[in-house]
Amino acid sequence: MLQIIGLHAYYGMIHILQGVDLDVGEHEIVGLLGRNGVGRSTTCKAVMGLVAARGSINWRGRNIVGLRPDQIAHLGIGYVPEDRQVFPTLTARQNLELGLKRAGRFGRWRFADIYDLFPNLRDRQHVLAAQLSGGEQQMLTISRTLLGDPDLIIVDEPTEGLAPKLVARVGEVLREIARRGIAILLIEQKLTIALQISHRLYVMGHGRVVFTGTPAELAAEASVRRQWLEV
Repeated sequence: MLQIIGLHAYYGMIHILQGVDLDVGEHEIVGLLGRNGVGRSTTCKAVMGLVAARGSINWRGRNIVGLRPDQIAHLGIGYVPEDRQVFPTLTARQNLELGLKRAGRFGRWRFADIYDLFPNLRDRQHVLAAQLSGGEQQMLTISRTLLGDPDLIIVDEPTEGLAPKLVARVGEVLREIARRGIAILLIEQKLTIALQISHRLYVMGHGRVVFTGTPAELAAEASVRRQWLEV
């Protein structure tokens, strides 16, 4: 589905991604782990055309390097950014409506499906996004992306700053999204949730992938966790 080969990206003269190889298959949850600053978010932005990159980002056999973010979104890749990027002066419902590729045209996800996943959003749909809690804003951003009917969503640090109860809820929701046929590339710093819900894992260090394997294989690699993940 998504295959990244030899991906390089820069911020000015700083070489951030140094030959990243990564793939996500149909219906998979793939975790991308690593400490802050190793290039995980840059990888997301490169896939979405938000950062200039060289190498191959193949989406269903087509190299999408150089396409605009809106073109990439219309091909079926959704993006849940780390900073959520809600529209603060619009209501939750209006934010959701902006996720539709065409006004009033729904794909696999309708408002009822969103409210089943996140009952809080049904209750708070007429509240300004700025007045929602951090957890509710995270729910809103995930939901807005789903209404764009993607086949793959890239979710960057969805549990950052959330209470433990909400972290568990986000994990349940991501599992449900995958069960409904959507692949997920999950960028996460919390090892526990990534081990619980991912089918496969990549660990990044210094702009490149330093480990690839299953959650069980990573759990057995104490040296990898110690060198590249633990603080």
